Amino acid sequence: MATSEQLADAAHFSVENIGGIDSTEVDIPPGVTVLTGKNATNRTSFLRSIMGAMGSQRVSLKGDADEGRVELTLDGTTYERTLTRAGDGVSFEGDAYLDDPEVADLFAFLLETNDARQAAARGEQLRDVIMRPVDVDAIRSEISRLEEEKGDINDTLARIESKKRELPELEQRRTQLREKIEDKREELAELEEDIDDSSRDVEEGRQEQAELEDKLQELRETRSELESIRRKIERQEESISSLKREQNELEADLDELPETPMGDHRDLDSEIDRLRGERQDLNTEINELRSLIQYNEERLEAEDYELLQGDGGAAAESGGGSVTDQLVDADDETVVCWTCGSSVEREQIESTIERLKSIRTEKVEDLNEVKSALEEKKQEQQEATKKQRQRSNIEEKLDDIDAELDRRDEQIDALKANRESLTEDVESLESEVENLESADFDEILSLHKEANQLEFEIDSLESDLDSVTEEIEEIEDDVERAEELREKRTELVDELTDQRTKIDQIEAEAVDSFNEHMESILDLLGYENIERIWIERIEGTGANEGQTRFELHIVRTTENGAAYEDTIDHLSESEREVTGLIFALAGYLVHDLHETVPFMLLDSLEAIDSDRIAALVEYFADYADFLVVALLPEDAQALADEFARVTSI
Repeated sequence: MATSEQLADAAHFSVENIGGIDSTEVDIPPGVTVLTGKNATNRTSFLRSIMGAMGSQRVSLKGDADEGRVELTLDGTTYERTLTRAGDGVSFEGDAYLDDPEVADLFAFLLETNDARQAAARGEQLRDVIMRPVDVDAIRSEISRLEEEKGDINDTLARIESKKRELPELEQRRTQLREKIEDKREELAELEEDIDDSSRDVEEGRQEQAELEDKLQELRETRSELESIRRKIERQEESISSLKREQNELEADLDELPETPMGDHRDLDSEIDRLRGERQDLNTEINELRSLIQYNEERLEAEDYELLQGDGGAAAESGGGSVTDQLVDADDETVVCWTCGSSVEREQIESTIERLKSIRTEKVEDLNEVKSALEEKKQEQQEATKKQRQRSNIEEKLDDIDAELDRRDEQIDALKANRESLTEDVESLESEVENLESADFDEILSLHKEANQLEFEIDSLESDLDSVTEEIEEIEDDVERAEELREKRTELVDELTDQRTKIDQIEAEAVDSFNEHMESILDLLGYENIERIWIERIEGTGANEGQTRFELHIVRTTENGAAYEDTIDHLSESEREVTGLIFALAGYLVHDLHETVPFMLLDSLEAIDSDRIAALVEYFADYADFLVVALLPEDAQALADEFARVTSI
């Protein structure tokens, strides 16, 4: 029984009209709780009530009710969900404990029809079950984004490294320019001294000298402006050459990209829509089959059958005994079918349920095939869209380059016109200077011309120096930024590695977890002549490259100790059930459900003998805050006395 301390931390459930339950309130303390009782005592219905409170939709209303309710109070917080009959289905409202119960349905709520448990027991493809909760598309999208960002950083670093190699030459060029400027300034200073000396010797013709000097100054300024125009033209022509090279490269890239016709896009969209529709239809069919199987199993368990006839209720009221007494014969071998009203063998109904389960399994296989085909088409669509986007980006860049080339051509035309005008001005000024020259001024005129040329050369050298210095500073700034970019790239590479290996890690962890726990449980339960049960992770080859599958191996030993490999079909029902439960536990652990889902549920363990059930329950108890197990009384007796027990629901 539960202690007072356990009850203080217990989860309290209030349930109405769920499965076969009319109304009940149950406290579940932390640790192991055993729901014990004979068949048809609503143990499974209560387990599904727990699932409903967690957020699962694998819950059914009582057959004669239009509305049901399950309320959970845990750690001071209350969660309530209501179920309302809506046509052939059930609608859910309210706040559940889990926002998304899909993973819990798969790996925590281990009832008889649990997909993970059944997949392992039936030898189905286990890898697909483990990876079902993983959003592979989101991982691939994140990988593409990270690769693009890393590529941009690599391009930037390559450009920086290329520029960095130019630094020594640029610094040498800057040093040379500074030295030339210094030499020219010294030479100019000497000329200016000579000019001053010559000026003092010339007393006459000062007016003519002043006019000559003005013309010389104007000539120098015009020549300087002309040289500036020439340099601008050169830079524009270099830019145009660079743009044309980029244009040629882009045109080559464009030629390599196939143009996907719009018809192909529409065909892909139509095929994806068709596959999505098929997937939705299969999901609907599987859910309907699951509900139908669950409903029939609960009706068999509760023995609460109702004839689907207009006077069924009246017939029940007019009988001398209960409804169950009227529908179940004394020998419990036949029941009244709740669909047609005829008396049929219980085994026939159970056989029908098994056929429904088989159909559901086939539908699940069809669903997996459709999902695979859908993933392929979506990948194909993404690739086509990516290439079309690349084509559009290149075409847009080419349009921008064409516009830029036109703009620069116009600028060059304007500069050339300006150059022609300045050339004419220089020729005119030179002619005027020639006219002002005389024998008296020959020497000083020569000195002025030489000084004028030196000043022009100094201006040109200083302009070159400014350009080189600016380029050096830009490269030095980029070199400083390169270290940050490398650190960012390292982070991106680590993140890419994590994303690329995330699927591999999940698969590997699931395999390791199953193999480890399977080895432990086989030692614990002591099944004869089973040496080992383990999963091998196999990489795909050829057309299946990049895809993996899980292959289940079973190794037995003969009486003389020889080992041989067997198949799961040859395992006993007890051994298959244990294999399925351990596979579900591996999924529970690899998806970290022990951190987010407080309840683990176990049901339908009758195929396992009571001593092994006790050992199995104690093994699972280590991994969940609340482990709730539904057992027959004879099986529950083998469990430890300290486990809480619920005998009435």
